[in-house]
Amino acid sequence: MPNTIIIGSGSYLPGRIIGRDYFLGSDFYSEDGVKIDKPAEETIAKFVEITEIENRRFIEEDLSNSQIGYEAAKIAIEDAKIDQEELDYIIYASNFGEVTVHGYADFMPTMAARVKNKLGIKNRKCVTYDMLFGCPGWVEAMILADNLIKAKVAKTILVIGAETLSRVTDPHDRNRMIFADGAGAVVVKATDDENVGIIAHNTICDNGPELDYLANGPSINKESDQTRIFVRMQGRKIYEYALKNVPAAIKETIEDAGLSIEDINKILIHQANAKMDYAMIERLHKLYNVKDYDHSISPMTIQEFGNSSVATIPTMFDLIIKGKMEGQSFKDKGNIVMTSVGAGMNINAIVYRFP
Repeated sequence: MPNTIIIGSGSYLPGRIIGRDYFLGSDFYSEDGVKIDKPAEETIAKFVEITEIENRRFIEEDLSNSQIGYEAAKIAIEDAKIDQEELDYIIYASNFGEVTVHGYADFMPTMAARVKNKLGIKNRKCVTYDMLFGCPGWVEAMILADNLIKAKVAKTILVIGAETLSRVTDPHDRNRMIFADGAGAVVVKATDDENVGIIAHNTICDNGPELDYLANGPSINKESDQTRIFVRMQGRKIYEYALKNVPAAIKETIEDAGLSIEDINKILIHQANAKMDYAMIERLHKLYNVKDYDHSISPMTIQEFGNSSVATIPTMFDLIIKGKMEGQSFKDKGNIVMTSVGAGMNINAIVYRFP
């Protein structure tokens, strides 16, 4: 059975750096639609204290999701040193597709098809899929790619995660300060080398009462336009769900790979918010009865890039492997975990071993 290895990566970080001053003119409302009777400066400062998000990236108005996905994909293909006509599949993860400047989602044609078109790929048997799976979409796209390769129906696959959340956030919701735009991509390829690449993965879908923890809804300001929909998030419930379920899912995946926490060199966790990510990594180590650990095991980009959903993990992977994150590197033949949690609620994790 072939294994799945990453042979190239790319990312796109929008040029617009959005700091806290961008939100100073906001009128924020609580989740029950009551205007918050505090200065915006105070609300913003509290938000930064909890999430550590000082800056985030937004795309320019003349750009689109598929355009930044294309930019990341182009770099990944060049890095992989392949002929793009060799691609058997393009899998594109996003939540809202080609969002217009007016905030409307557009998935027809698929995002993957748009990128294939922008790349100019002529191969009619290069299949284009979109992956809708919440923030864990890129990790799930990697799992799908691994299954396709192990089933021997594909040898080379482009996997993209890109999102433009700045266009679907409620201007009156404090949570809008979490979200950002960005794109990341990798090229994966089949190899006959044993015990390398994706050596274990797991996915969990809790779609009962958790279904509405992250969903779409009208503005929380009832006096504003109620016809548009925005990202709505029940932050406390998501936090509690993640702490209870994500560490256990990661541990199960590590064990499926025949490893323990001491064998893991890096954990690339979805950049949701700093407080939650720290807590999940700490809880994971507690499951192994480990109290003291090197916190650099879990790199963080959210402080400067915000939460770009499906793009956070592939962007981080690309930055680390190319030496663009100070103090961070991957170990030759080392093991890393890539894991995410998001709308659904869905959780997934991969253990990846470098060749």
